[in-house]
Amino acid sequence: MTEQSRTPSIPQKPSLDGLEDKWVRVWDEVGTYRFDRTAPRERVYSIDTPPPTVSGSLHVGHVFSYTQTDTVARYRRMRGMAVFYPMGWDDNGLPTERRAQNYFGVRCDPSLPYDPSFEPPERPDPKRQIPVSRRNFVELCRRLTDIDEEAFEEVWRRVGLSVDWGLLYTTIGDESRATSQRAFLRNLARGEAYVAEAPTLWDVTFRTAVAQAELEDRDQPGAFHRIAFQGPAGPVHIETTRPELIPACVALVAHPGDERYRPLFGQTVRTPLFGVEVPVVAHRLAEPDKGSGIAMICTFGDLTDVIWWRELDLPTRAVIDTGGRLAAAPPPGVDSAAGRAAFAEIAGRTAHSARERIVELLRESGDLDGDPRPTVRPVKFYERGTKPLEIITSRQWYIRNGGRDAGLRERLLARGGELTWHPAFMRARYENWVEGLAGDWLISRQRFFGIPIPVWYHLDADGEPVYDRPIVPDESVLPVDPSSDVPPGLTEDQRGKPGGFVGDPDVMDTWATSSLTPQIAGRWERDPDLFGRVFPYDLRPQAHDIIRTWLFSTVVRSHQEHGSLPWARTAMSGWILDPDRKKMSKSKGNVVTPMGLLREYGTDGFRYWAASGRLGTDTAFDTGQLKIGRRLAIKILNAAKFVLGLGEPTRSGTPTAPVDLAMLATLAEVVDEATAAFEAYDHTRALERTERFFWDLCDDYLELVKTRAYGGQDGPAGGGPDADSARAALRLALSAVLRLFAPFLPFVTEEVWSWWQEGSVHTAPWPTRAELPGGGDPEVLAAAAQVLQQVRRAKSEAKVSMRAEVSHAVVRGAAAPKAALAESDLRAAGRIGDLTLDDAAEGDLTVGVTLAEQ
Repeated sequence: MTEQSRTPSIPQKPSLDGLEDKWVRVWDEVGTYRFDRTAPRERVYSIDTPPPTVSGSLHVGHVFSYTQTDTVARYRRMRGMAVFYPMGWDDNGLPTERRAQNYFGVRCDPSLPYDPSFEPPERPDPKRQIPVSRRNFVELCRRLTDIDEEAFEEVWRRVGLSVDWGLLYTTIGDESRATSQRAFLRNLARGEAYVAEAPTLWDVTFRTAVAQAELEDRDQPGAFHRIAFQGPAGPVHIETTRPELIPACVALVAHPGDERYRPLFGQTVRTPLFGVEVPVVAHRLAEPDKGSGIAMICTFGDLTDVIWWRELDLPTRAVIDTGGRLAAAPPPGVDSAAGRAAFAEIAGRTAHSARERIVELLRESGDLDGDPRPTVRPVKFYERGTKPLEIITSRQWYIRNGGRDAGLRERLLARGGELTWHPAFMRARYENWVEGLAGDWLISRQRFFGIPIPVWYHLDADGEPVYDRPIVPDESVLPVDPSSDVPPGLTEDQRGKPGGFVGDPDVMDTWATSSLTPQIAGRWERDPDLFGRVFPYDLRPQAHDIIRTWLFSTVVRSHQEHGSLPWARTAMSGWILDPDRKKMSKSKGNVVTPMGLLREYGTDGFRYWAASGRLGTDTAFDTGQLKIGRRLAIKILNAAKFVLGLGEPTRSGTPTAPVDLAMLATLAEVVDEATAAFEAYDHTRALERTERFFWDLCDDYLELVKTRAYGGQDGPAGGGPDADSARAALRLALSAVLRLFAPFLPFVTEEVWSWWQEGSVHTAPWPTRAELPGGGDPEVLAAAAQVLQQVRRAKSEAKVSMRAEVSHAVVRGAAAPKAALAESDLRAAGRIGDLTLDDAAEGDLTVGVTLAEQ
């Protein structure tokens, strides 16, 4: 060992209380976890830590997954690596906006001027929000995130994360904004970023576009309506759950092999109520066995409509606006007086209200065949939204991700194959996502608190933006805000005027910034020396449900900018489930916040539960495990007090007794197994093996050698060589066990380490087999422990004290000769008078016990 032993200073009554406050302060003052940026790349272990979304409070699921990563960081540090372990706050995006609106009782109105003296009301009313300028709103968002971030840091410090707090970043901070905008401008220069007018998934509540990766299906009640279109030879019936989109219909579609409709291909039918002639077309995605087998193509009811519209080159008749209501005026093609009158009946209504009214009109016109048939169907929602998504046509920014480029898709699939996955089966989720991409990555959002798209547009003589020639800033002036900053070569008084300019009003999706966490934390382009020491990173830890978003998007950006993976391996944590086996999440309202539990059970108890969960496996929250972890931490305190209270060996510090060497040989195997488990990213196995050894050590070995360690077999306390052997073995074991437990239980191990060692256990070297004496036979301890257990069992069954005398004991079986090597310890521990060891018997070890008369 490199740590220097010293005279133990053991508290009279060791306790877990107060350890977190004590050691968090010491670690911070001493810089225990500070990254050594002088270390060469081969000695650096870098972690791309997930920046938690700063909105509300952390829950036990966060503590669960981050603790697992922390065990890896602590292990690597003890293996002599300079660990680059930053922390970030993901504080831009929709969650922060929504929270600020409710917290301060405001809403953003970009048309309003900035009010430098504005203060939100003391008693905000979320239902009567006060309109404020964009700049005022952003300031309030930042004020709120500052409050949340202080609370987050308090929790993480209490949890004992060994991050270097000097590396803290925020995704809305200046450096992050500059990094995000720089990467975007380089995407733009290489043709990987582009702007397009296209059908866009739209959340009507937040009034913003959303990306494919942010969708989720939710079952919703609805009804199929059988509706007649007028064909050349009579009515053609379609079945739809969205009759309000009939005015947006641009064609009917059937499968090319469907004999029922083949005569109609190439002809037209007339829409009910609106009287628009639309073609009947064939497409392979039409389903002959669904409904009537023929469907209407609307612009746009769902994603299949988009595919049909694009591949069949159909016109656009948009009827849904960005607020989720029917447009005020009918779409192109609805030109007849009757059609315009029918549209007036639904104009301005919500989709639900328009559906109810149009069903009434269809029933009156006779075009509704029978009653609607109730159904439940999956509907697309934004993952944070409360209303079904609509598809509207809008101008948006995209980054190419292989969704429309087979060659790029294959290269990104290959990147997934280069990455080492823990657990390995998670790779399939990545591949399934990439193979199923339906389009490029939509990165623009119609929000306010985010990183602005760093471009401006010239205005033509009519004051219309010229989108195909964006004005871009020089990288040296980043970050910029086009809504307040002026593009090169122009002046502020030209803003919004014909011949002048206008800034892009949108911000980037939060994933467009989070996909650059390796670059942000490593200070890409701002600190080339640091970036060269940490990139590509060694590890990306994250939850398995954001493979499609965070992991994939980070791979995309690194592939485009650096031509490499951003990290060598990734470790997937599972979800935390509530008692009903449902994922804990803020949106479901079933989360448990950790601070009270951390105080009740202690951080080490909490971390024990977290570390007991395997990578990629969902785990139920269980306070019972927290109790077990706390009991383990208390046992470590008490066992350490006993071991150190025995005193140091008085002569030789080398164990010699067979049972002592046997214990250390067993410990050497545990060290090997725990090391191999950590190298395989199986922290749970490392904890399980260490914990089992520790309890065996306390329950069996300590009981076996207690008398000898006190000096009871070879003289007075302070004893002779036999006592020295036990004390030396116990100290060697305590040192190794504390270091094995240190990644999991950082507070209790640091406390005990400080009683007798210099420095921190967390910077001490990881234990190795080489530091433990060889020559021991683990079977000696196993056999002796088995004898002692059977003697105890006999006393327990006889309902006598464990201190009761045993007049005679006979040990039989193949392992008896092994047990014989611990005979004196067995006599003392079992209070055995006459001990017979029958080394001639074969088979399992048995012990016959005759209790002394009480």
